[in-house]
Amino acid sequence: MLRSVLLLPVLISSGFAQQIEGIGTVGEPRQLHTDFAFTEGPAADGAGNLYFTDIPNNRIHKLDAAGKLSVFAEPSGHCNGLMFVGGRLLACEMDGQLKQYDPATGKATSLATQYGGKRFNAPNDLVIDRTGGIYFTDPRYRAPQPWPQGTEAVYYRAADGTVTRLIDDRTAPNGIILSPDEKTLYVIPSMEKQMWAYDVQGPGKLSEGRLFCEVTQPEGATSAGGDGLTIDTKGNLYITTALGLQVFAPSGKQLGIIKVPEHPANVAFGGKDNKTLYVTARKSLYAIETEATGHVFPGPK
Repeated sequence: MLRSVLLLPVLISSGFAQQIEGIGTVGEPRQLHTDFAFTEGPAADGAGNLYFTDIPNNRIHKLDAAGKLSVFAEPSGHCNGLMFVGGRLLACEMDGQLKQYDPATGKATSLATQYGGKRFNAPNDLVIDRTGGIYFTDPRYRAPQPWPQGTEAVYYRAADGTVTRLIDDRTAPNGIILSPDEKTLYVIPSMEKQMWAYDVQGPGKLSEGRLFCEVTQPEGATSAGGDGLTIDTKGNLYITTALGLQVFAPSGKQLGIIKVPEHPANVAFGGKDNKTLYVTARKSLYAIETEATGHVFPGPK
């Protein structure tokens, strides 16, 4: 049973409110709901609704604008990352495919299931560009053994359905996002402290990777990287790590760390004026108000 605390939000104990110039936060994290198994993939639809996943429980949840929590899809193929664009919900199923949902009917449509005649390992996270092409990561987590693809990779599913492998030299590529102008693709590995950037030379065409930044690691850690991420209208990145949301400017300079009561897995902007960070963190969903405004990816016209 899920325990809802939305109507009387829990203000986490003092010490979590912090200030990063131009970002905030405004107040402390609010725990909206808890008692999930492992939350991931927050995605706002621009109308006040938020979708997120509970991977072990095989569900996609919907938190509507009135604060009501419901199950949107079950089973979900152990969905992980989600993205809402153009009136549809895109989903990475760790059971091996890229899928989209019609939010009105719940109807699911498969977009991609394999590369080179073999199923994907376990699609993790995604971002869509203005042409309708989808960049998505396919690491090791929840993948069958041996890995069906034999390697961890980043793929591009073009609007015509063609799938291309773009990157195969990162360890556990996980979070992925485009810059607001869509000229840079960021890839966030979970087992490297280095975060990578790629110049977008055309739809599904990337330059060689360049080091974007290194995340701060917990004391004693040797390979703790990032997980999910989101981006604001100024191009600042919010990367989920064991220490919280590590915020980086487009230059790669770390601006600060936003602490979260539980280890965050993913984050997305939503809410009124798109200034609320919704954080999926282990067993809970949190909301953190900011001064920053989240970037909204327009998708294809």
